[in-house]
Amino acid sequence: MSDAPVSISTRDGIRTITVQRPEKLNALNRQTLEALDAAFAEAGQAADVRVVVLTGAGPKAFVAGADIAEMNGLTPVQGRDFSLVGQRLMRRIERLEKPVIAMVNGFALGGGMELAMACHLRIAADTAKVGQPEINLGLLPGFGGTQRLLRLAGRAAALELCLLGTPIDANRAAQLGLVNRVVPAAELEAETLKLATQLANAAPLALRGILDAINVGGECAIDEGLEYESAQFGLAFSTEDMREGTSAFLERRKPEFKNR
Repeated sequence: MSDAPVSISTRDGIRTITVQRPEKLNALNRQTLEALDAAFAEAGQAADVRVVVLTGAGPKAFVAGADIAEMNGLTPVQGRDFSLVGQRLMRRIERLEKPVIAMVNGFALGGGMELAMACHLRIAADTAKVGQPEINLGLLPGFGGTQRLLRLAGRAAALELCLLGTPIDANRAAQLGLVNRVVPAAELEAETLKLATQLANAAPLALRGILDAINVGGECAIDEGLEYESAQFGLAFSTEDMREGTSAFLERRKPEFKNR
């Protein structure tokens, strides 16, 4: 077996990236963060990839957090640098021009929850647990947890999860808007594949425009966001996929998008 902390496979336009440290509950050390960053950079450039699924190896964890053994010996400067490495990865995922689905198969705690929140969609097993327990280590979230929790679930939920450090189950996470779907654990892989296939068959340039517009709109005033949306909407009219999609609708047939 390979000692690489990340494994990669591609089928039918779906790139699956798996954190491969089950003996450590897929904890994120620096090597794993850098391997993930490289994997997502490559997925963003790969012409045969239309959607990315991110998950963790083994039955217990998506990612149980950052590697505490590695963090224990860090100096303040090294700690900040470790945080910046993690944040760079999360921003790369968030800004990827292809949809990224987190398949949360178990514990998604600390850095694992931050990793899932950076993805565009999250589908969780009903047995999954998520949380930001850094307070119990004398720490606070360092890979964007305070900021993405605030944006995804609001101030009250962000304060609850970060101040108390108590994990919540998948159904509670769904109620807070942290998870899009909760499915029985035995059906997680099949349901994720179904969702990924739907996205892989959608119009790639339109997907890119949607992701771009929502990312920009989430970080600016509404008037600026609306203006940006109109520009992206107009740009779509220059694509062959838009002509194909509208023609297929009028002709009552399935569209064949070509990514151009």
